[in-house]
Amino acid sequence: MKKMIFKAMAVATIACAVASCNQSNPQVDQKTPGQSAPSDLKIAYVEVDSIMTQYAFCKEYAKILEKKGNNIQNTLTAKQQQLQAAAANFQQKLQQNAYTREQAEGIQANLQKQGNDLQALNQRLTNEFQAETEKYNEALRDSIQHFLAKYNADKKYSLILSKSGDNLLYADKAFNITDEVVTGLNKAYRGAPAKKETSVEENNAPAKKK
Repeated sequence: MKKMIFKAMAVATIACAVASCNQSNPQVDQKTPGQSAPSDLKIAYVEVDSIMTQYAFCKEYAKILEKKGNNIQNTLTAKQQQLQAAAANFQQKLQQNAYTREQAEGIQANLQKQGNDLQALNQRLTNEFQAETEKYNEALRDSIQHFLAKYNADKKYSLILSKSGDNLLYADKAFNITDEVVTGLNKAYRGAPAKKETSVEENNAPAKKK
């Protein structure tokens, strides 16, 4: 079974969410008919790495996703090890003629079912993790875009770009507004809502009959 690295997924997807803020649903003022582009563009940029490491939202939710991913990975690893041990025990006893044909067929069928169930659980938990990560990414994009809309009401920038790695070949530091943006984002952020921690096992437990 392929090993899932949820920690890397969490960090990478949040980074992509920040970098795509000026690409996915950007804040664009509507242009009136016949209006020409301004001759004196006012441009600024924000460094993605700084938002990742300094914006409280990113730091908090990266930890949440990492913890959830580790919990999922540990659960799947434990179940896989249990299944492998059961299969090895079955093979050993089978070689010792410890089972009747009917017993061997029944155990083999049960092991196959456990393997299928584990694969299904793997896929379901992966999908749930990806869906939750995307939910956080959307919230991150919304928070940044909402802040920039208010921030730019006074600043009047024509363009605010995100700088990630070498996506900007050259940028004069005079146009860097990262510190202002990070400070403003943290000031507006109220923190992640308190949430009851549940293990993967609890989430997969069958509902109790009333």
